[in-house]
Amino acid sequence: MTAAFKAHAKINWALDITGRRADGYHLLNMVMQTVDLHDDLLIEPADGLALTVDGEPAGEDNLVMRAARALLSHTGESRGARMALTKRVPSQAGLGGGSADCAAALTALNDLWGLGLGRAELLQIGERLGADVPFCLTGGLARVSGIGEAIEPVAHAPRIPLVLVRPGGGLSTAAVFRLYDGGGFPEARFNAAALTDALARRDLRAVDALHANALTAPAISLLPGIGAAIQRLRELGASAAFMTGSGSTAVGAFEDEAAARRAADAIPGAIFTHTLPA
Repeated sequence: MTAAFKAHAKINWALDITGRRADGYHLLNMVMQTVDLHDDLLIEPADGLALTVDGEPAGEDNLVMRAARALLSHTGESRGARMALTKRVPSQAGLGGGSADCAAALTALNDLWGLGLGRAELLQIGERLGADVPFCLTGGLARVSGIGEAIEPVAHAPRIPLVLVRPGGGLSTAAVFRLYDGGGFPEARFNAAALTDALARRDLRAVDALHANALTAPAISLLPGIGAAIQRLRELGASAAFMTGSGSTAVGAFEDEAAARRAADAIPGAIFTHTLPA
């Protein structure tokens, strides 16, 4: 029997870099939320492991395949599955598409294979696969710190209409971090408690004032179209406009759905979606 799972994208309402570990991983302080935009993962029992992405065979380095092998390694089991992934979340966009796929695969295969792994074990496995995977397993609205493994869910997460614009062909996360590490960019300190309170009250003007992202300046230096996209979203009525993650997606948050849909229609390639309360 085939089972279907949704792999929801995420946005960063804020992102600061607070340090760097000896192993090179950056320490982060973030406010993140899942959005309705998602990839679709279909999965069914099989003798071996196989994955297609948009109908084409995927390589072993795909995060869905890595998730499957990590589960088998963790449990010592020998299982199989046939998986088909349909992509809707843009890549190299700061939306966590690959991490969302990985999290969906961990959940789906845990169910399919009857492994009985609890959330804590899945989070530990996910942390080894990617910094955003633990959050994608948790979802909702949360404060996230460490290298992405420390997750503090926030109650009263709002549903907010969004318009997503990815200018150019996307950005490499590694390239943006390398540029940031070279220095010369402003700090991005923010008050997480005040920001999450503004989100809970759905005060988007306050959210816009409280937002910060340490990677926005280096990302714009690599792809100036990000700054232009943020400005265009403001011109079209966004109450808050910013870059998510390491880019390249500009996010516009709107007071009402009709205004957001009009803005999405006005920008070629823009995506209308909304945040998920949980």
